[in-house]
Amino acid sequence: MWKAKAEAFNTQVHEIEAVRGNIFDINGNLLATSLPYYEIAVDINAPSIDKKLFEEKIDSLGFMLADLFKDKTAKQYTKLLRKARKSGDRYVVLKRNVPYKDLQTLKTFPIFKKGKRGGLVTLQTNKRERPFKMLAARTIGMSRAGVKPVGLEGAYDTLLMGISGQRLMQKIAGGVWRPINDENEVEPKDGSDLFTTLDINIQDVAENALLKTLVKNNASHGCAILMEVKTGEIKAIANLTRNGKDTSSYNYSESLNYAIGYATEPGSTFKLASYLAVMDEFDVSLEEKINVGNGEVTYYNKTIKDHDPPETPILTLQRAFEVSSNVAAAKTIVKYYSKNPQQYINKLKSFHLNQKLGLSIPGEANPLIKETKSKDWSGITLAQMSYGYESLITPLQTLTLYNTIANDGKMVKPRFEKEIKRNGKIVKTFTTEVISEQIVKKSTVQKAKQMLEGVVKNGTGKGLKITAFNVGGKTGTAQIAKAGKKGYGEIGNRDYQASFVGYFPADKPLYTCIVIINSPSNGIYYGGLVAGPVFKEIAEKVYSSSVDFLEPINNKQNLLTKAPGSIKTQNNEMVIASKALKLPTTSNATENSYVSRNQADSTHISLQTNNLESQLKKGIVPNLNGLSAKDALFLLENSGFHVKLYGMGSVKKQSIEAGQKFNKGDKITLILS
Repeated sequence: MWKAKAEAFNTQVHEIEAVRGNIFDINGNLLATSLPYYEIAVDINAPSIDKKLFEEKIDSLGFMLADLFKDKTAKQYTKLLRKARKSGDRYVVLKRNVPYKDLQTLKTFPIFKKGKRGGLVTLQTNKRERPFKMLAARTIGMSRAGVKPVGLEGAYDTLLMGISGQRLMQKIAGGVWRPINDENEVEPKDGSDLFTTLDINIQDVAENALLKTLVKNNASHGCAILMEVKTGEIKAIANLTRNGKDTSSYNYSESLNYAIGYATEPGSTFKLASYLAVMDEFDVSLEEKINVGNGEVTYYNKTIKDHDPPETPILTLQRAFEVSSNVAAAKTIVKYYSKNPQQYINKLKSFHLNQKLGLSIPGEANPLIKETKSKDWSGITLAQMSYGYESLITPLQTLTLYNTIANDGKMVKPRFEKEIKRNGKIVKTFTTEVISEQIVKKSTVQKAKQMLEGVVKNGTGKGLKITAFNVGGKTGTAQIAKAGKKGYGEIGNRDYQASFVGYFPADKPLYTCIVIINSPSNGIYYGGLVAGPVFKEIAEKVYSSSVDFLEPINNKQNLLTKAPGSIKTQNNEMVIASKALKLPTTSNATENSYVSRNQADSTHISLQTNNLESQLKKGIVPNLNGLSAKDALFLLENSGFHVKLYGMGSVKKQSIEAGQKFNKGDKITLILS
């Protein structure tokens, strides 16, 4: 009885971790994966290891173990195994965290190569790895034992983790657990794979451009985000933080997700929201005159100043936005909303600036748009809010607002997910989620675009002019409170935040991008000079490498209707392909006969029988030019040829010329295109 109880006490079912699913970028590049590592043990007293085998092979095994692991000498390994053999030990741990490649090598060693009968015992564990290391590391996130996953790893943890299996284990001397059976009692089921919207090539561009600027300006941290206008798909998101005071490029890492997790006072990029409000509600013209005087205005105890003296005391609304006048923004908002400040607040709330975006990634910061009934609402709050103070929003929220203007007023939710696959099959596809079909009137959108494009042509963003295409955007230079608190306080208790946000190309926006550089400390902190160059580098490299910006080379003509007559295939395959591509096609051939294009007819695809099979039946080699490798092999091998192929694609050359006679068993070589 006691023996049975002791055995039950020393036997347990242990959970076997499933292989966690992979995370990919939009092109199928691996962003995160689980690599298997093994605990290697040996049952040197297994019944199949007799005395003769042990004595013949033990020295060789010890030598090879020492050569592979390099942690003990061959003599030490031999001594360890002899001792285990003598004492009857059935489980000796040789090495932990052994990679898969080394495990395969172990299986070729003396004694071990007998397989399960060679006494080799393995326990698999999985370690999460990011092949591209720092790139998008904070957004991809982490998954480690005992730690709650973050980023996309955390958002889709239950899908990625799979279903654990079970293995019966026995506790032996020293508190070590060893498997009782060779196989698991219940096999684990691997997790699903997540395909993201990220493009690792664009991510690389964004991360490097951001890093260069952070190092150059000795900045504490920064972020850059690139989003597709129509879909809201995030193509790149970089977050870099300086570790300590070392300003070398090696000392920045993706440790905090500022783009999503930190809401700060946005500064001048917020002026777009203010001007959208007055233009939409009061139909204010871009030519409306604003008296900025000497570039200063005082409300109660607060004097608002422009960065530079105004070029003229009277500015149009368009020009005021181009030169980023704080005074103009404050005077405009106070003029139209001083009698009912809550109306201004309500309009900002209609832009969804007071709400989280509802991202799948955990840790999104809470935005703040003050209410007039707030305890800290004062006589200067309305004026200060107009140009980006006394409010808190995240960089991604700012980008979403600008993306809405680029998207003609339709606000879409940013997203990082494309689809989820399990065993190669799609189980879920993510589509664009619309937050608001039209946040402002179409006429307001057009005014906003004119303002934003004017900033780059004639205003604070002039340094961003790009030869290949136009850009619309806004610079921002904010004095922000340290630790993200409202109000930037006394000098010494504040930092500067330089930003640029915009879209490109201006005539047909495809992407929006925001760049924020925090606490530059080399004396330059204006958005156009610090953040602007990062935006420019990202935009230029994306433009030069993306087919989305290229004009069709066929000038809207359908190339397939003018395809060369050398294309040959079975009639039914050509008809199916033509229908799928909605190309006009006629054919009088039978279903499985081989056909080619009638080149005389250029208006549509006209198919004609090419007599390949009838020629082969007569013992004559046909013209194989244009046949796929599959079709060529099928025809020739059925006719008795021995075929050799070089290359891929369709047949370009043949070793036996068309019209020659052949015999069964002849060899023919085909060169493919």
